[in-house]
Amino acid sequence: MKSLSGLSLAEIEEITDALGATKFRARQVHNWIYLKSVKDIDEMTDLSLKFREELKKIAKVTNTKIKVKQVSSDGTIKYLLEFPDGECVETVLMRFDNRANLTACVSSQVGCAVNCSFCATGKRGFIRNLSYKEIIEQVLTIQRDTGLKVTNVVFMGQGEPLLNLDNVLKAMEIFNDNFQIGARRLTVSTSGIIPKIRELAELDMQSTLALSLHAPNHEIRRQLMQIENKYNMDELHKALKYYVEKTGRRITIEYLLIKDLNDTVECAKQLAAYLKDIKCNINLIPYNPTEKNDYKRPSNNSIMRFKSLMEHSGKKVTVRLERGADIDAACGQLRGKVN
Repeated sequence: MKSLSGLSLAEIEEITDALGATKFRARQVHNWIYLKSVKDIDEMTDLSLKFREELKKIAKVTNTKIKVKQVSSDGTIKYLLEFPDGECVETVLMRFDNRANLTACVSSQVGCAVNCSFCATGKRGFIRNLSYKEIIEQVLTIQRDTGLKVTNVVFMGQGEPLLNLDNVLKAMEIFNDNFQIGARRLTVSTSGIIPKIRELAELDMQSTLALSLHAPNHEIRRQLMQIENKYNMDELHKALKYYVEKTGRRITIEYLLIKDLNDTVECAKQLAAYLKDIKCNINLIPYNPTEKNDYKRPSNNSIMRFKSLMEHSGKKVTVRLERGADIDAACGQLRGKVN
């Protein structure tokens, strides 16, 4: 049975045409799916009962299941979603008390091939890419479950988005067109897949590129991220420069702070030198523990010292507000498995 979630208006029109209905009916179904986030065809109350019964014979709203739902003390919600083939991914809804924004952190792959040492996802290895429909299904599931409208989407969940770029770009197009989420409210994060960064530069999109840098030099980055052995920081710097020159857009540099490893004064100086000629903002992320390593979170004094040193270099620097750590929903904690 066909799932309506993820279908374009043209694809829905093919279904309604087969049922002898008008294109106006297709537009109604489309709006119920993307703007009203219904869970069931029977909720599409401006469609006739007869048409709904006919539609239910060949289609349903979704075939994705919520396997586990966890709610953090700070209001963050983490979902473990199961697709028809039995594979699961996690997606997170982040809410902030003083902001209207509702941010969905979506996954792009089942597992991950990059296998950064601080991240729980990579311990599973790479299993498969998500289709663009499975990516947008994550946001639809959040909206159907909560009744809330997602305003921002960040590709910072499980997987390396640029290793599934075709599906990520298609999902972004749908978020923009069908969900009416502005391109500047879409952020794609990468560990540094240089050819794909250059490809994104050529597309000249209005969305934000975030780079998971996490180290001020080659030696520390190689310890944290195996990707450094393939795409090293020198070549990465050239790709970032190219991206900024082509798009004029500011990159977000994500930097995970780990006690006594990359949070020292010397590390701050090296990072400032590396980013000196890159148009960017810096987002510092205090480390969130996972069970597979011995890394520790820096003290608040160390975090603020590092922030101050980077600000003196002339960059805008923020410290990421931790969300959902008590349910393993924070940065680097997603697994996509039932323990």
